[in-house]
Amino acid sequence: MDIEIRPLSQALGAEVIGADLSRTDDDSQLERIHQALLEHGVLAIRDQQITPEQHLAFSRRFGELEVHVLHQYLLPGHPEILLISNKTVNGKPVGLQDAGNEWHTDLSYKAQPSLGSLLYALEIPPQGGDTLYADLYAAYDALTSEKKARVSALKAVHSYTQYDQRSKQKGGRQTTLTEAQKAQVPTVSHPLVRTHPETGRKALYVSPGLTVGIDGMDEAAGAALLKQLNEHATQPAFVYRHRWRAHDVLFWDNRRTIHLATGYDPTHTRHMHRTTIKGDRPF
Repeated sequence: MDIEIRPLSQALGAEVIGADLSRTDDDSQLERIHQALLEHGVLAIRDQQITPEQHLAFSRRFGELEVHVLHQYLLPGHPEILLISNKTVNGKPVGLQDAGNEWHTDLSYKAQPSLGSLLYALEIPPQGGDTLYADLYAAYDALTSEKKARVSALKAVHSYTQYDQRSKQKGGRQTTLTEAQKAQVPTVSHPLVRTHPETGRKALYVSPGLTVGIDGMDEAAGAALLKQLNEHATQPAFVYRHRWRAHDVLFWDNRRTIHLATGYDPTHTRHMHRTTIKGDRPF
């Protein structure tokens, strides 16, 4: 079957019909999906039936895979797969239920943030649990020339430990980092405007849930600028809302998008597998 690419919104996103990710050695399919990712930023690859091994093999075609710091929520035997799930075993959660509850781009708190992520929906609730994606290319392009010049000279501070502490204070964090885990995710700084290493386009590199300050600015001024930029980046004109179907694989480019998971009725099951591809240092 030929692969068909259908745009999903004016902002970004496309669905991929006719792909089979179990064919991990199909170079033609891989290149079609790669080019579609660069063009659309978010791909909904429909109707997949893949094993964890096939999920990993396809993901590895794009680069080295990350092992998430929350090791307690990794798929047994497959540490590169993070469980996004509200299932429990013996009263304990098997996966990360509150993942993505603030706008963010994956692993921006690392020196080399993620290139992209692939999230496979095994079980989904009958309603709710949508994921929103915002286009950081469009957010940058819409800035005035003066604002572009200003933010291009700045670096933002990204911190997973501060996100963890803030979530805990709000009462919405199901787990907290151990001291050993905190040591794995030291604070980093990245340019507020990054250049995509493959397309050469500029993106406003904000990660609202993880960006906690601006280098060289006092706390209040940095927070005010970040609030302004975050609100700008997530305005409706730049956002695509994905309504999940069972067996979707969503593949998104973390170098040009941020995303947000919406709520759902927790009496229904939501169970997903995520791989995350290592990227390069933003510039």
